[in-house]
Amino acid sequence: MQTTIQGFHHDEEGQWVAELSCGHTQHMRHQPPWQDRAWVLSEAEREQRVGAAIDCTLCDMPVLPADVCEYKRTPIFTEHSVPAGLLSQHQTKAGVWARIVVTSGRLEYSFGEPRRVFMLAPDRSGIVLPQVLHQVTPRGPVVFHVEFLRKPG
Repeated sequence: MQTTIQGFHHDEEGQWVAELSCGHTQHMRHQPPWQDRAWVLSEAEREQRVGAAIDCTLCDMPVLPADVCEYKRTPIFTEHSVPAGLLSQHQTKAGVWARIVVTSGRLEYSFGEPRRVFMLAPDRSGIVLPQVLHQVTPRGPVVFHVEFLRKPG
């Protein structure tokens, strides 16, 4: 979803973080060759980016309905114990949502057409919509579980 940059601040590690009009934040790192954002190192160039449009991937994450309740949860998985079924395309049943909760490390979560990819971490859970094909991929050491939710009754 498109939003705009409202300002910048440093995180606890000294990295630049963009403050977005949607209320989310997004790191703006200059780490060539993966992220080429030399402009973030200059106060004048950061100031020129205020008001610029930017895609907020956090706004693209599905949202759970307010009235769903957890009815089941998986055991805790690691990068070594994650079931093969979660690593390949699979889906929940009709009326079943899920929340992927990472307690340490990082877990890639992808779903939908066009394909959307999210990096889940302890501060960012993944939401699974009913009957939508999805999969997870550990990105190094990770600890996580899945909570299954449905509407009461």
